[in-house]
Amino acid sequence: MEQNENAKAEKKADAQEDTELAEATSADVNKEEKKEEVDYKAKYFYIAAEMDNYRKRMDREKENLVKYGNERVLRDLLEVADNFERTIGMLKGDQDQKVKNLVIGLDMIQKQFLDTMGKHGLTPIQAIGKEFDPNFHEAMAQEYAEGIKPNEVVKEFQKGYTLNGRVIRASKVVVSSDKQ
Repeated sequence: MEQNENAKAEKKADAQEDTELAEATSADVNKEEKKEEVDYKAKYFYIAAEMDNYRKRMDREKENLVKYGNERVLRDLLEVADNFERTIGMLKGDQDQKVKNLVIGLDMIQKQFLDTMGKHGLTPIQAIGKEFDPNFHEAMAQEYAEGIKPNEVVKEFQKGYTLNGRVIRASKVVVSSDKQ
């Protein structure tokens, strides 16, 4: 009987050990599952942040494409605007009535042309009378001008333009100097 009781006690101890071992194993498995869950959550949040950054970057690129996409075309059309300006400048001094009427028509076309380009974000750079700024002006020469501060734009060879605040062509200018 004593053996029987010892065997029962051993079985009970073994069962208790098995239960404790199962609980410990179960706890380890639960810890690993929770760790994997945390890893998956961290990966999810990382991927979600990456997708958000990608979306924002694509939105910025799309906005810049819309804003500056027509830069090449407008830059090429500036040559046409320059030719209008040169033609009008050459014909303005003529006294013939037909030429004067032609100048008026060309002037109207030039204004319409520049207004149309202005609707697409193109604006001329105001240079004459302004202080020389290398971000907007390209100095072609220096000359002494009485009564004008040094480093001020006195003449403009070619008009400069900006597209939505970005310089697409700098003004070619003559800058005043303080020495004769």
